[in-house]
Amino acid sequence: MEELFSKVLQVAVRCRDCEERKANLRVNIELQLTTSPVHKRDLLVRLTDDLDPYFLFNLSISEEDFQSLKVQQGLLIDFASFPQKFIDLLNLCYSEQDSDNPRFLLHLTCQAPTLEGPANFSVVETNAFKHLNHLSLRLTQGSDKHIKDYLAVCLSSLKVCSFIVIRHHKGFVRRQWPTMLTKTKELDKLRSEWTTQTSSLSSRHSSELQSEREKTMELQSRLQQQTEQLRQDLETAHKKSSQELQSRLTGLEASCRELTERKYKNESVIRDLKMKLVAAEEDCQHSKQQVVSLRRENSTLDTEVHEKERLVSQLQMRVAVLEQEIKDKDQLMRHTKEALEATQQQKESVEENAGSKELQIRKLEATVKSLSEELIKANGIIKKLQGEVRGLVGKIKVKNTVTVSQEKILQETTEKLQSVKNDLQSTQQQLSTKDEQVSKLKEQLELTVQKLNESKEVLKTNENVINWLNKQLNEKQLSRNPQSTESLEIPSVLSTATGLRVGRLTSDCVSNITVSTPNTTALNLLTLFSRHSFILRQGNLLCLPPQLLSLLLISGGKQPTDKREFSYLSF
Repeated sequence: MEELFSKVLQVAVRCRDCEERKANLRVNIELQLTTSPVHKRDLLVRLTDDLDPYFLFNLSISEEDFQSLKVQQGLLIDFASFPQKFIDLLNLCYSEQDSDNPRFLLHLTCQAPTLEGPANFSVVETNAFKHLNHLSLRLTQGSDKHIKDYLAVCLSSLKVCSFIVIRHHKGFVRRQWPTMLTKTKELDKLRSEWTTQTSSLSSRHSSELQSEREKTMELQSRLQQQTEQLRQDLETAHKKSSQELQSRLTGLEASCRELTERKYKNESVIRDLKMKLVAAEEDCQHSKQQVVSLRRENSTLDTEVHEKERLVSQLQMRVAVLEQEIKDKDQLMRHTKEALEATQQQKESVEENAGSKELQIRKLEATVKSLSEELIKANGIIKKLQGEVRGLVGKIKVKNTVTVSQEKILQETTEKLQSVKNDLQSTQQQLSTKDEQVSKLKEQLELTVQKLNESKEVLKTNENVINWLNKQLNEKQLSRNPQSTESLEIPSVLSTATGLRVGRLTSDCVSNITVSTPNTTALNLLTLFSRHSFILRQGNLLCLPPQLLSLLLISGGKQPTDKREFSYLSF
């Protein structure tokens, strides 16, 4: 027994009075060789379901059976190449079963309401024209004995496979056991090293934090000296900007009044032009309707002329046919005359045939006379039709002259209408430009008012921030030095340079300040300066006092690098 093919394929199952369903069935093809008592080969086709062990359909094809199958289905191959060709068809079905529109399909049809009894297993190719049935095999349902034999074979194969897998798993565990022991030892070493490193890092971090706090105390005193000067400069700058904005506001209101008056005048002009445009469009539509009616009459006349010409051509063809028939009759007359001369020479032998020939001659003469009369009548009809055609041509010429004059009038009206439309478009463009100017002026006015309100709010927020910073500094100094009773002076320095520039001033401050791992105090300071600073909203840079910088550095844990210079801090 040699197994040639074993795969799970998608099969369309059809039963009588049931809807078609798709199932995944396993197709097995085996070649059975028997040597006793006679050497022969049988091809076994088995159809099973992995989910249903009682589903079994078999077919055994011998060489004699294949010959009858070959004759019935018109196969062009022999029994030796049949298994490989059948496997190729099944492989095509397997490769295309996942596509949306598969070309090769497998069908299992049964005449019973359920899958009982014999069934047809066929390979079908689909195309745009029809379904081509390449091969159809009639399978029989397996009996109880066949099912038991099949299940016994499956059970024995599963036992062999499980034994091989268990033996392989045991050998793998024996090989990997020493490596697992070494890996556990290495893991314990890494854990001990990690604990020692964490303890050393925590001690280093605490010492660095203490040194940073001492340095930020020095910067805190410098920040207090700069806050007061910052507030005074902000007040003077705000007064100047508010006066300038008020003067610009009055000028913009005057220009806005002038533009509204111009807008009303342009709207009245546009109304007049629209009325003229409506009247011109009505005239144009009326003239277009007249042109359409004239074109329809012209088309009807053209069709009548074409019909008359077709009749004339048909009659001419009929006349030509009749003339050809007359020529044929003349030839017949000549032949009959020659026959008469021959009969006169052989008068004694053909006296009996002479009477019949004379009757034929009389009939032919009668037909010639009738054909000549029909020709005369046809010529009269042709002359009448030619006269009617001449009259229709004259009428068409008159209609053409009328349509040309109407088209000229229509062209003039369209030109006038186009000129009116151009004037209307120009006025609309002028009006749109005026509206854009008015909208721009309104936007500028709104921006100036908004900036004025923002500057007022910023002054209030800056005063609140300065007061809060003074309170924080005083509380910290009182908590650290409770014996000192002297009040702190708060000078401040403000840099109002516009644009995103970085300047450097020689003073007792810190350069290149960055804050890492901020706590709650640093976060509060940063959010206040980033949201409410007037210098931030105007796109300027803020030079913080040394006391505020020291407070930020205390909160963030960053040590200053130099005490002789400081940089602008930009938000």
